[in-house]
Amino acid sequence: MSKGQEKKGNDESRNIVLCGVGGQGTILASKLISAASMAKGMEVRSAETIGMAQRGGSVFSHIRLGSGAQCPMNAAGTADIILGFEPGETVRMLPYLKKGGMVVVSSRPVMPVTAALAGSDYNGEAMIEYLRAKAGRVVVVDTEKACRELGSGKIVNLLLLGVAAASGQLGLTVEDIRQAVKLKVPAKFHELNFRALEYAEKLAQ
Repeated sequence: MSKGQEKKGNDESRNIVLCGVGGQGTILASKLISAASMAKGMEVRSAETIGMAQRGGSVFSHIRLGSGAQCPMNAAGTADIILGFEPGETVRMLPYLKKGGMVVVSSRPVMPVTAALAGSDYNGEAMIEYLRAKAGRVVVVDTEKACRELGSGKIVNLLLLGVAAASGQLGLTVEDIRQAVKLKVPAKFHELNFRALEYAEKLAQ
């Protein structure tokens, strides 16, 4: 990341949306963004909807960074970046993305509870293609491959955060996220999380 990108991230406000299903680490990712932002002296407003998270239901978070953000919820068409932990959920939250905004999305689909109960088909690749057609900039992260190579399925959140931070569009640096991990994640998981951030940083190059 260039110094110019880092300065831009620190000085400007950001509207962020995170979305996924229960068990993917979406809420922890939201807390890491908030902690990293507050550590830099930025104002933070956030709101979370968990719903049926323990049953694989939808989970999403709205975060607004910087001065002037009075309401934690992002209005439609105002999010600078969407971190999508699941393709279908990302499509559902796409109306929040502003024109020219960025989407960082996991390629691994997780069939929603509603689709499973209805016995309907669910095509993750079709969701990715839709995002590519409709969003300004889309970065698809092969989280299944990354988790296999890193030896854990519990690092999707750090992979997406790392790619987003390295892109310069999150308003935070990879080092900011690393420091937030030290504050919010038990020490025994630090090494794994740091390796996930390093892996993500290489993906974004």
